[in-house]
Amino acid sequence: MARFAVRFAARSLICVALISIFAQGLRAEDLRASISGVLKLSESAVEGSSVWLRPGNSVLIHIDGDSRFFTGMEIRISAPNTWFAHQGSLDLAVFADLSPEPKEGINELVGRRVASELLPGRVQTVYQIPMRQIHGLRTGPYSTVPSDVVMPKSFPVVLTLSQRDEEMSDELAEMSFLVSARPILSDEGAVRVVIHYPEQLKGLPFTVLINDVVVENLSAERILKEGEHHLSVVSQDYRNESRRFVVERSRTVDLVIELQDPTPLIIFDAPLGTQIFLNNVPVPKSREPISVEPGTHEARFHVGDHTLTRVITVQRGRTYRVSLTMDVDIDESE
Repeated sequence: MARFAVRFAARSLICVALISIFAQGLRAEDLRASISGVLKLSESAVEGSSVWLRPGNSVLIHIDGDSRFFTGMEIRISAPNTWFAHQGSLDLAVFADLSPEPKEGINELVGRRVASELLPGRVQTVYQIPMRQIHGLRTGPYSTVPSDVVMPKSFPVVLTLSQRDEEMSDELAEMSFLVSARPILSDEGAVRVVIHYPEQLKGLPFTVLINDVVVENLSAERILKEGEHHLSVVSQDYRNESRRFVVERSRTVDLVIELQDPTPLIIFDAPLGTQIFLNNVPVPKSREPISVEPGTHEARFHVGDHTLTRVITVQRGRTYRVSLTMDVDIDESE
């Protein structure tokens, strides 16, 4: 019975400790931070940046530019070889929602602790801190994912390395740890629809669909998974359009839609010297597209003493290319 009681008490203490660790991220703490370096998270620098950090100092990490494609941030701490003789003597912590705005030098701050632990006795330690509620990050053999989420609005954050004992040895105080931070990007990009109207047909109704879903607000950017997607334009007043486009990770692509007059067009192509008539009207030699009304039309070709006539039925919103070709057949026999 006594043995059971001891085990039960030990498990209870572990549970209390875990509860306190997760609860600490919910309340503000006073923090004195000596910020000796600054790191930036940027879409344009996915490899990240690094600074050297000594025990007792802190690093400021902030977002530079757009963060909508950030799933999280990766913090990598590389220790010197002399660290193994002092392992267990430094605490690592990350604070967010800081007030007032931190800057390099000594800061008296209030912030929310989002991650903390005894710095492991390893050459390299990696943390992946989520920056959105649905992130897909998981703790594994090579990285740790804290349970707390640091939304972009909670930046900048401060990473601290503090000694566990009141007195720090000279060797530990002189150690330099390389701290790197980089953004973890989602597999998404953005599209921006740009509409160009024909001069004579402005403001008429049309519908844009992306992946068969109607785009309700054409002025708003849409976030899509990277890869190939489908664009359609449907209208009674403009030409219908259908094409594919590619979205790249963390990039914004402009989908330029050139709305076109739906009047049918006929383009003629024939050998030099051919006379062409459309509905008994000579076709200019420039062979520019000719606008016609929907319905039936007659095309007539004159080549020397030969005449060839064809009837063309055209529909609204279509372009027709009418070509006259000449060929020579050679048959060989014994």
